[in-house]
Amino acid sequence: MSKRKKLAAPDLIRDFPLLEELLAEYRGVLGADYDGYRNHCYRVFNLCRSFAGEGCDHEKIAIATLFHDLGIWTGGSFDYLAPSRKLAREYLEKSGRGEWSEEIDAMIDNHHKLSRYEENPSWLVEPFRKADWVDMSGGLLRFRLKDNFVMDVIYGFANMGFHRKIAELALARLKSHPLNPLPMLKR
Repeated sequence: MSKRKKLAAPDLIRDFPLLEELLAEYRGVLGADYDGYRNHCYRVFNLCRSFAGEGCDHEKIAIATLFHDLGIWTGGSFDYLAPSRKLAREYLEKSGRGEWSEEIDAMIDNHHKLSRYEENPSWLVEPFRKADWVDMSGGLLRFRLKDNFVMDVIYGFANMGFHRKIAELALARLKSHPLNPLPMLKR
C-alpha cells in the first residue's frame, strides 16, 4: 500500500450515512448494546481510515466495521466470525457490491489475527486489523498512531459498556469452552 497522509483528530467522522443505515437495520438485534456497538464501529472506522490513509474506500471500511462483530448478536455466540462473514457476504450481494466480498470477508475473518496480515497488502485487511486491536486494547496498542489521535478517537466515542459486554461474553465462553475460550483469535 502506498504511503498516504495520516488523519488528524479534526478529521474524525462522527456520522457516515452508509454505516448509519446499516446500524439502523440491526438496532433491534443489538438492543441495549446498540450505542456501545455503534461507538465501537465509529472508533474502528476512524482508526482504520487513519491507518489506510487518505483516499481509502470509506464504504468498504463501513461495511466491514458494521458486520465484523455482529455475529455475536445475530448468531447468539462468541464464535461469531462465520456468522459475521455470512451476513456481510449476503449484504454485499444484495447491494450490488459482490466484487468486494473477498476483501471484506478477509477483513472480518482476520480482524483478531495476532500477527500481521500479509496475503494481499493492497487490501484494507491490515489497517482494519490494527484498528480493531487499538480499540479493543483501549489504546494500549497504537501501531505508531499518534497518542493524541488515538485518545481523541477513544474519548470521542464513549465506550457505553461495549468492552464490559465483550468481557462478560469472554468469561461465559471460558466457562463453557475452557479449551477454546477465544475462537476468533488467529495466529
